[in-house]
Amino acid sequence: MADSRREEIETAKKRCVALSDRIHLHLSSSSNSKKRVLSDSCKQTLLRLVNSELKFLSRLPSQGFDDFKISVNIGYLESVVYILQQPFIGGVSRVCKSIPLSSEYEKKGDSHSKGVHIDIVCTLDRSPVWFIVSDRNPKYISWSESHKNKGLKSRIEKVLAAALSSSTLKPALIVMFFSHGLDDVICKKLVDEFGASEFGTVFSLVDSEFCEELDGGWVNLISRSYQMARAFQIKVDRLGIEDFSLCEKLSDHYIPQSRSVLHRSQTQSILGDGFCTLLSRMKLVPLQLDAAKPSVLLGEEMVNFDTTALIALVSGISNGAAENLLTAPEDEMRNRFKGNFEFVIAQVMSELEDPILGGLTCLLSEKIGMICESVRLEFKELVSMCGGTNEKLRADRLLECFWVVPDSPSTRLMGLPTTRKIALKNKIVFGTGDYWLAPTLTANMGFVRAISQTGMSLLTLEHRPRALTGD
Repeated sequence: MADSRREEIETAKKRCVALSDRIHLHLSSSSNSKKRVLSDSCKQTLLRLVNSELKFLSRLPSQGFDDFKISVNIGYLESVVYILQQPFIGGVSRVCKSIPLSSEYEKKGDSHSKGVHIDIVCTLDRSPVWFIVSDRNPKYISWSESHKNKGLKSRIEKVLAAALSSSTLKPALIVMFFSHGLDDVICKKLVDEFGASEFGTVFSLVDSEFCEELDGGWVNLISRSYQMARAFQIKVDRLGIEDFSLCEKLSDHYIPQSRSVLHRSQTQSILGDGFCTLLSRMKLVPLQLDAAKPSVLLGEEMVNFDTTALIALVSGISNGAAENLLTAPEDEMRNRFKGNFEFVIAQVMSELEDPILGGLTCLLSEKIGMICESVRLEFKELVSMCGGTNEKLRADRLLECFWVVPDSPSTRLMGLPTTRKIALKNKIVFGTGDYWLAPTLTANMGFVRAISQTGMSLLTLEHRPRALTGD
């Protein structure tokens, strides 16, 4: 019994060390990728929980208490990391944190409960999603409350109450993941009482593995299988989009009409090959919106652009003027750009090292570009004041290929308090993209970080900044 207990403790400790290594290796930014898989705060939360589990296991005696069953959380943490490694998971903003319950629910329910634990807050298929993770043996998962167990039904009710009462963190879906499976009787109750359905997205990883080195150079491979796992989803908002009434108000006034001049060789030589190639790869919205139902259009892959993204596309730096700017006399450049000289030179060097339009062409290929009315007005004003002849020509052509929608920020973005870092104009721009389930392409990473710190999962795409140069 003592040997079995000692082996069980040592195996659990090795799983903790292996999981910590996996978090560092697979859930952090790397030199080969500009994309950060998990924010530092989320990563630190996971590592803290793993280290806490390891310390707990290290304090357990390897002998005595033969009748005492070891209760460990490492399986739960492994399951959370397993989900985070799935390729369809993005925009993770919270991991293993509590979401506040509404005051009304607290009055009706448990007065000692200050919130409900949500394992993952992320983005899935362009929509905000909450994940609830269970690593329990199915035979110990009960539906109703008892003196030993609060019951799955009670937990789901709390999660739904938190979801419905949160204007800023409200998910479109709640996904419940049971790593060891779930009894068929309880599965039926999920479907009948909460309208749940089987989670349709396929998990790409079947097994989770870690290794330990043995004497003589041998390696022992220990695997964790998820073949018995089951996942269910509950739609919090069955419509998916808050209100289609705005969609119905859109008219041809907002849809570009003139596109034929883009491909003429003379125009292309003026605007630049890279610029014209990018626009030609993008998908255009139907000229007659009446012929396409809003729901069909919302199913298209769209990218919402803020002003920084439009400026980057038309900037002379992005369109062949970088070399000339670099070789121009320094005195002339300093006089031309004043306090922005260092900023512009840094962009020039970045462009010469890695041109921006090539990467954006791949990113935007076969996608519909959209902007809100506020962005259109701000962009036109900036170009008219600071843009050169070629930059103005590109701006005109660019707007002809984009879908312009009225300002229509999502309720959850507008529900955030307006602060110095979360400005109202940015809430409108990013919120419009959120309303249309479109990621926002931006260089405004200060705003993106500020939103992440609120715990909200927001779809964004980052690009390197570019300035208008008078080209």
